[in-house]
Amino acid sequence: MQKTISFETIIGLEVHAQLQTRSKMFCCCSTDYASAPPNTHVCPVCLGMPGVLPVINQQAIEYTAMTALALNCTISEYTKFDRKNYPYPDLMKGYQISQYDAPIGHDGWLNIEVDGETKRVGITRVHLEEDVAKLTHRNGPGNEAYSLVDVNRSGVPLMEIVGEPDLRSPEEARQYLIKLRSILRYLGVSTANMEEGSFRCDANISIRTEDGDESTAKVEVKNMNSFRAVYRAMKYEAQRQRRAVERGERLIQETRGWVEETGKTVSQRSKEYAHDYRYFPEPDLPPLTLSREWVEKIKAKLPELPEAKRDRFMTEYGLPLYDATLLTNTKEMADYFEGCMKTAEASKLPAAERAKLFSNWILGEFSRIMNAENIEVPDLAEKISVEKLSGLLVLESQGVINTATAKSVLAEIYKTGKSAKEIIDEKGLSQITDSGEIEDAVSQAITANPQAVADFKGGKDTALKFLVGQVMRATRGRANPQQANELLVKKLKEE
Repeated sequence: MQKTISFETIIGLEVHAQLQTRSKMFCCCSTDYASAPPNTHVCPVCLGMPGVLPVINQQAIEYTAMTALALNCTISEYTKFDRKNYPYPDLMKGYQISQYDAPIGHDGWLNIEVDGETKRVGITRVHLEEDVAKLTHRNGPGNEAYSLVDVNRSGVPLMEIVGEPDLRSPEEARQYLIKLRSILRYLGVSTANMEEGSFRCDANISIRTEDGDESTAKVEVKNMNSFRAVYRAMKYEAQRQRRAVERGERLIQETRGWVEETGKTVSQRSKEYAHDYRYFPEPDLPPLTLSREWVEKIKAKLPELPEAKRDRFMTEYGLPLYDATLLTNTKEMADYFEGCMKTAEASKLPAAERAKLFSNWILGEFSRIMNAENIEVPDLAEKISVEKLSGLLVLESQGVINTATAKSVLAEIYKTGKSAKEIIDEKGLSQITDSGEIEDAVSQAITANPQAVADFKGGKDTALKFLVGQVMRATRGRANPQQANELLVKKLKEE
């Protein structure tokens, strides 16, 4: 009987992130080109005109060093730029200014959480280069193909983060990218938006036997513009390689492109022979010496990062790991939560109870509105400020309104921008706590629903929930649900 060979997946990611500087890497042209007409944010330097000289963007160096430090890298005392030569039409100079053997940061690591366990993924290097122009491919009359060149993107500072091949599944790859994007956004060095192209990922993937004796050629996968696409592409490619090995086929080292519409990777070009980029030091730029004093100043600028903030939320506010992780996925949501906590300090709610209340609402109704409207935290916070959400939840905790009413009031705050108190007063939504008024609604519910009464007496618990719902309907959601429940049970037992 033939023995089944078990393979493990080996994935290493190369991530490019455009840096959020005002000007390009080696010239003064604006990087705010997204909505600009083609070829309007250009100058002789980024057009690659003969005789022009590049000048290093200091902010880009600092942003790259900040990122490298956040990824636990060692910062090189000596770094330089190199010319990387390859004949693509999107390279205006015929070469790219990049870094070869002296990157700004090296030998770091990043922790990810998958299935409740923490895994450390190595970071090989963090280096800096310039982005290239953008090619748009068209078909003309007679279906003749041609390409248009937009140079606006050429020269934008581009940071490359090269990870070690430590990832073993598509889910680990996705979690690595999510964590990396979160760090970049916390640092404020990049918008890190995959859909807009400011956060781009190439994946190197192969499979090998679990004993490590045999492995396939490494395949590079490109054209993935979302976390979902990375996950699907890695899953498809790992399966494709396994099936090929099982059929006895030889896998070659190649570049493949992900096609979202078909859910498959397709071959683009062979890479069986290493490309000779003919690197040599950039003669127009001086090497840089990054002193220890300078590095310490950069380190002092680092903000509290997601992992540290998550741990603090757990210790300081008593939040469970699940809540703390979700709240700190983005800096905006973490700041919003802490803003609510600070605003509601004057309430009599204990800090831990207050934290859990805000967490439940921010991760629940607040996020539901955000997803339904397809907006981000800052957009929603413009209408539902921390003061407005805090005011709403304090009123709920004081029993002025019940939870169901609070949800409808939150939706009204989003629509009108009014405060919770204004909406409650205008619509008469204050919770009814007078037992006499609730008793009247209870009596009506019992009289109008004899079958539900019979079902309750027959042992059906769902009948009581139905009757409570009838009381809430009769009082337009203003009755205290607990009081309604207690009065119903008491009244039904008396009958």
